[in-house]
Amino acid sequence: MTSLRRAALGLLTLALLATTAFAVGYAQRQQARADAPDPERVVVPVADTPDDVPTVAAPEPDPPRGPRPDPASQPGPTVLGPGDEGPAVRDLQARLKQLAWYSEDVDGVYGDHTVEAVEGFQDKRGFPVTGEVDQRTLKRLRSMSTTPTQEQLHNGNVNQPGRLDPRCRTGRALCVDKSSRTLRWVVDGEVRKTVDVRFGSDYTPTREGVFEVYLKSRDHVSRLYDTPMPFALFFSGGQAVHYSADFAATGYGGASHGCVNVRDRSGVEWLFDQVEVGDRVVVYWS
Repeated sequence: MTSLRRAALGLLTLALLATTAFAVGYAQRQQARADAPDPERVVVPVADTPDDVPTVAAPEPDPPRGPRPDPASQPGPTVLGPGDEGPAVRDLQARLKQLAWYSEDVDGVYGDHTVEAVEGFQDKRGFPVTGEVDQRTLKRLRSMSTTPTQEQLHNGNVNQPGRLDPRCRTGRALCVDKSSRTLRWVVDGEVRKTVDVRFGSDYTPTREGVFEVYLKSRDHVSRLYDTPMPFALFFSGGQAVHYSADFAATGYGGASHGCVNVRDRSGVEWLFDQVEVGDRVVVYWS
């Protein structure tokens, strides 16, 4: 009996030990599970972003690049245009008339007829049609025409010289004929140059007689009238032979203050370079 009790007691003890070991192991596993992080509840820390970090805007895309405008299709600065008056306009009209683009009288006034003529010329050449003359238009027009004559510049109304005064037939002389309204440059009886001229009015007449050139002034401006007197050749007091833009523009519609006006600028410029101080000036009626 004693042996059986001992055996039973031993078995009971073993069972208790096994049960205790199992309970301890189970409790440790549960604790381990409780300490392990839940993968569905893991929070990933987010770095703090300072409030003062500047925001950089994205660069704007470059504008689309199309073909650049052709410079040849753009008009240049205006050289002559509507409202202009004077010798340059008269030269323009005469050249256009040579090419049959202008059919009116050459009057030195840039009006509607001149605009139409310039537009036609520009359109024919493929230039921008503006009716205004730029440097390209002027250059082409000059290349296709000749320097206008005095007859062309003044619609054929060029004065015909009268009798040459005997005092002009020797030496070097500017012969100013009031009857024909002409001036002739004569050297030893040979006429070298003839230009149209106009004179002073009845209130400021051009003096008549024989004089000498006593002063040359290329860019003279009248102190009395405050008007330009280019290429002035003074022969009697304040009276001189000189270029007149007003005469070139308006013709015989006006008068000088006593001077001998020349409307051909290139002609009087040539005279200025030929005539010397001391040369004779004869003002007469033929």
